[in-house]
Amino acid sequence: MALLSRFIVAAFALAATVQGAPQDLGQPGQPSSDPCARIGGQKWVAPSEVRACFTSVRVNETVKANILDVINKTLNFHTSTNYQIRAPQPFTSDVRVNLPTELERIKRQFYRSEYDFHVDLSRTLKRTNDGHAAWTFACYDSLFVNYVPTPLTLLTSPNGTQNVHISPEAFNVSSAEFPDQMDVWQNALPGRLNGQLETLSGSRVLLINGRDPFDAVNANTLITGSYQAFGTRQNAFFSSYQRGNESWNYIMGNFAQQSLPLSDTVRLTILRSNRTRPETFVLPYRSRFGSQSKSFTDTASWRANNCVAQPGTNGVDRNSNDPASRLAAVEDPMARYQQQPPLPPALAGKYPLDVLIDSSPLSNVVLPEELQPSLTAVNGSRSVSQFYLLKDGVTGILALGSFSDTDYNELHRGLLVGLLNLKSLGATRLIVDVSNNGGGYVCAAHVSLFVSFLSNLSNAIGLEWLHRIIVGPKSTSEPQAGLDTKARAGPLARSIVDELVKNPKLDPEGFLNYNPTNWRDANNVPFNASTNWLQPVVTKTVNRRPDAFSPRLGQECQPDGFPYAPPTEPLFDPKQVVIVSNGRCASSCSLFSISMVKYEGSKTVVLGGKQDVAQQYCGTVGGQSTNFRGIDTEIKTTKLKGHPLAPPDLLVNGGQGIAWRLAFGVTDREEPEEWQDHPADLNLPITAKLANNPVAIWEEVAAKLLS
Repeated sequence: MALLSRFIVAAFALAATVQGAPQDLGQPGQPSSDPCARIGGQKWVAPSEVRACFTSVRVNETVKANILDVINKTLNFHTSTNYQIRAPQPFTSDVRVNLPTELERIKRQFYRSEYDFHVDLSRTLKRTNDGHAAWTFACYDSLFVNYVPTPLTLLTSPNGTQNVHISPEAFNVSSAEFPDQMDVWQNALPGRLNGQLETLSGSRVLLINGRDPFDAVNANTLITGSYQAFGTRQNAFFSSYQRGNESWNYIMGNFAQQSLPLSDTVRLTILRSNRTRPETFVLPYRSRFGSQSKSFTDTASWRANNCVAQPGTNGVDRNSNDPASRLAAVEDPMARYQQQPPLPPALAGKYPLDVLIDSSPLSNVVLPEELQPSLTAVNGSRSVSQFYLLKDGVTGILALGSFSDTDYNELHRGLLVGLLNLKSLGATRLIVDVSNNGGGYVCAAHVSLFVSFLSNLSNAIGLEWLHRIIVGPKSTSEPQAGLDTKARAGPLARSIVDELVKNPKLDPEGFLNYNPTNWRDANNVPFNASTNWLQPVVTKTVNRRPDAFSPRLGQECQPDGFPYAPPTEPLFDPKQVVIVSNGRCASSCSLFSISMVKYEGSKTVVLGGKQDVAQQYCGTVGGQSTNFRGIDTEIKTTKLKGHPLAPPDLLVNGGQGIAWRLAFGVTDREEPEEWQDHPADLNLPITAKLANNPVAIWEEVAAKLLS
């Protein structure tokens, strides 16, 4: 979600103030006075109407207490809670939030509506700037999505100055995606601009709501969350692209797309191309019903369909014979917020995952055809991974939009085949474009699962495979092609492992994260079922608070997690590999990029960041992520739901994410990589020619860094 300026904050507060008295939880008024009935069944409505519905429900104190109890106790497993009180350099000024203290404040605070409570809670968790630790609530987050038809881009002029512009492709994107709303926006334009929305594309933006555009950009960095680095959060305001599982996607950016009804209008002062006089106009935001939201007709059906706990909200005892538990085991409502293509539900939780969570589901807006790569896709291309050879005949391209896919076997094969075919076509250097890659699976867990499920299930790719096949067998890729990790070892985590060690039959398939058989020690020796891998606990003081972690964990992927034998020789010289993104490369994507850069000497490019702001080529590293549902399954399967630190079942359709393992650094091997520097080699200036044009960007990168 995005906050454009203090003006919008004030407008939002005013809008909340003028609403009628909130109703009791789930109690609609008469049809004529039910604000949710006015938007029920509608595709497009005004943001103020959505807000009227959202603010019409009072806080139920039992539900509020339940949500806070679940979040507090789930965060006991989150590796970074104490680090985030005051992050080490270079992120000290970016991450400073004491979550236990803030949650206690929220517990005491009075809210006029449940929506106000949710906004405060969501933004508090986002202040960690950790996309693994987000709180999502489908009752509000992207139930309706706010849009304005003028996504923005930070462009660099021929003389080197940078200015905010309406994206050159804005009209083409909006007219294709929102054909049923274009008349609303066309007619909102005043005077000679009326009906001339297309002429705004490419215009320089002088003011947003009467203030410098970067006031709005920087206000957005305070609430967008996900990434530690200030520059990366600035970049989230602007439009960008991503390779999706079915097409090239267009990311509208936080200015043009909001996951909550924050803004009713925006006032822009622009300078159109070939004009000398500024022009000012007001455009309305419009709220579109979310593609994954459940339809409703009034307050009661909104609450029932979108707000209360759903099958799969809570974890299950995997040994239960209850059919309802088995159904829940393959349903995960929180998956809609993962920044990866949808995976078959039966795979959820079976393999190590490191993926970003955001209150906006992954974009399905299509990149305009004229900007999509016109190069012939090389054999091996499929889904989120596409291979091309540039016209120079020596630069291969791997566009990788995610580290997840619905077919583990085919994606592994495709990556290997694609890289081999690039070499056979004459490629001697490689650009890997990971723009907006939110991560995915680290690797297959182990061979017993792989053999059991390969014939009738699919899996997902591990970052270690890609690293290994690019660089070949060497000390930095075998047996560990990733980074060593540690897990938080709180009292309940230790009890879970104790139960599994005492009774391995609780998890014979090795499904649970805390099963000793899933891990190896620092020397890469596998633990057996009777080894308590959290012992001896490593005590550490973090920000003057005592904390406890597991001993160092080694690699968990090789050789059993790879479905094919990797090549015996490197496919590319890693020093002739460039990793390109807008900085929004997270989780598994971060682990891959860091390994390639810090171990192998590959180069990095960030696209179009502000020139006077340091640009990080990745962020939100983690090590392995999960959520409340996953932790609850561990607790229930080991019969520990009665433990005093066990969270209760969640009463609402929400979820709390965490990173339960944290990767050790490469440069400083005793501290987390999460808090170490990842400066890009090149902050590539984006011109109108390069804006959201992947092929033009790749050619520019090749000329600057691979010539």
